[in-house]
Amino acid sequence: MAIFQPSTPLPVFIANTVLRFLQFVFAIAVLGLYGQDLNSMHKAGFKRDSRWVYAEVVGAFSAFTALVYVLPMVKSHLAFGWDLILFILWTAVFGLFGKLFIHEDPEGNGDIQRAKNAVWVDLINMLLWLVTAVFGGLMFFKNRG
Repeated sequence: MAIFQPSTPLPVFIANTVLRFLQFVFAIAVLGLYGQDLNSMHKAGFKRDSRWVYAEVVGAFSAFTALVYVLPMVKSHLAFGWDLILFILWTAVFGLFGKLFIHEDPEGNGDIQRAKNAVWVDLINMLLWLVTAVFGGLMFFKNRG
């Protein structure tokens, strides 16, 4: 079974394209949201916090993966394990930043409000990667036999 096959059924192609597009968009959103915080930390003379760097790395991996997987000749369901790994990485990002910010009262602080919003973007990323991991796994085992 080759990873590159151009004969994807149209509904699967459309679903894959929409999901990968959303994964890319939300990964880029995370890169912007947490990147802004990292830039502020740097400008204020603080060391870059490893939690924010981790979120940026996961976002970069996700954006790159979504770009590759959206190509029509790539049978991304054959690499569903990587989707599962990204789901786990996003779960960690959501848990980490959720614990820090979900119960925080922004009290007019735009930075706190942006961080709270970023947590929900993390959740969306986590769920999108779960969907493609499950879908890919189902497709993999269905087409295997």
